[in-house]
Amino acid sequence: MEQNGGDDAPETVRVLYIDDDSAFGRLVEKTLQRRGRSVVHAVSGDEGLALLGDAIFDVIALDHEMPGETGFDILQRLGPRSERPPVIYVTGHSDVRVAVLALKSGADDYVIKDLSEDFYDLLDAAISQSVERARLRRMQRENERAIREARDRAEILLREVNHRVANSLGLVAAMVRMQAATLKDPGAVEALRETQARISAVGGVHRRLYTSGNVGSVELDDYLKNLLGELQASLEGQHKSHPIVYLPGGLSISTDKAVSLGVIVSELVTNAFKYAYREGEDGDIRVRLSAVDDQRARVSVEDDGIGYTEQTVVRGTGIGSKIVDAMAVNMQATVGREPVDVGTHVVVEFPL
Repeated sequence: MEQNGGDDAPETVRVLYIDDDSAFGRLVEKTLQRRGRSVVHAVSGDEGLALLGDAIFDVIALDHEMPGETGFDILQRLGPRSERPPVIYVTGHSDVRVAVLALKSGADDYVIKDLSEDFYDLLDAAISQSVERARLRRMQRENERAIREARDRAEILLREVNHRVANSLGLVAAMVRMQAATLKDPGAVEALRETQARISAVGGVHRRLYTSGNVGSVELDDYLKNLLGELQASLEGQHKSHPIVYLPGGLSISTDKAVSLGVIVSELVTNAFKYAYREGEDGDIRVRLSAVDDQRARVSVEDDGIGYTEQTVVRGTGIGSKIVDAMAVNMQATVGREPVDVGTHVVVEFPL
């Protein structure tokens, strides 16, 4: 609670007491003032609401029996709890159902009204407790608001970082492509094009992140579909023409795993595009995403080409296989070949 005097002087609690009994109201007012409270007495709901519009109160004490209405009616007119001071319901009824109904209707506490000194002790204690609970609720709301604002700022900053990283990776990929265009050596050109595909796989994750509402995870269908479209455009004309077909699975994973998975898929698809089919042979390459169970998922890269056996001669530099193995370790994935009658199915299984 704020201070209104010296550093150690607590602000006086301001109480609005609504009760049509003028004599009893004056008695409550004097008694509570002796206990350090600032009390204003209103003899009707209308007067109490008018006073609330003109002054600030820390707590409202509301009598049950009022002329022409009950405290329940006034309680509803006071508005929602978040927009008014806490209410202590004062009732002369010993019937606990009245008190329970008052609490259900939005009151913060209740006391039974009588002429004994205990009533003032209980009312004073209820005032202290209600004011403290209201203070804690305000602190909680302020803390939650501060957390939301900090989270929003962090997400905006993270989107900006992802945007800049994606742009930078796009620039690097473009420079690699330009460098490849100046070379005559087919092997060097091929190595640079594969490097470009790997850079694009990483950059694609960051593009998905800064354009999505969730900066903590990547929707794999959207990401892999776009990644394969870029691979198709890059590989067309450089090798045999094979459609790359994506079969969606409706899953999402964390950012770091999406980066690793994108690089793995790029390597496997590029390898299948180059080596799965004989020269002049038609055939597609399929990338299939599916859930294994609630904890794991799998991506398979499939073709209907010449197939793979232990006697198959390994072509290429072997760098792609090393990259796949490294990315698999990074995302705790297993990579293996599924036995099929025709072609090759490479399966990557990983935790979600």
